[in-house]
Amino acid sequence: MGRLLAQKSGRYFLDADALIESAQGRAIASIFNEEGEAYFRELERESARWMAECVRGSIISTGGGMPLVVERLHDIGVVVYLKLPFEKILERISPEERAKRPLFHDLAEAKRLFERREKIYEAQAQITVDADRPAGEIVEKIMSSDGTLRQGHHASKV
Repeated sequence: MGRLLAQKSGRYFLDADALIESAQGRAIASIFNEEGEAYFRELERESARWMAECVRGSIISTGGGMPLVVERLHDIGVVVYLKLPFEKILERISPEERAKRPLFHDLAEAKRLFERREKIYEAQAQITVDADRPAGEIVEKIMSSDGTLRQGHHASKV
């Protein structure tokens, strides 16, 4: 969704998880296995600080955990929560993609984690969008909710 939004708005796209993987030279699953979740969350905090200082006018995918460890996520830019029931998320994530996500290995625990996180996501969000619709509609809803995302209009942060 972030890539599509970036394309439609004429902005760059940055995936925070890919940024961490690039900086560490290894996959997130490897970071979790070798260093643990607490270490990975600290990497998320560090990347959020860097993005707040250095990234402007871009679409950023934060990953599911960053809103939990970064209290002022809106310091990076406008926070959009793509709200979707857990069951729909599972339908959209391939088994191969789930295998890359350490917290999806136990689906019952993943659902409990999602339910705990949902309130935090809603509290962090400046824009909440029902994501149970086609991608094009979601992007249009986001763009209509934040006028700075219209192509050619570049705000200092998004």
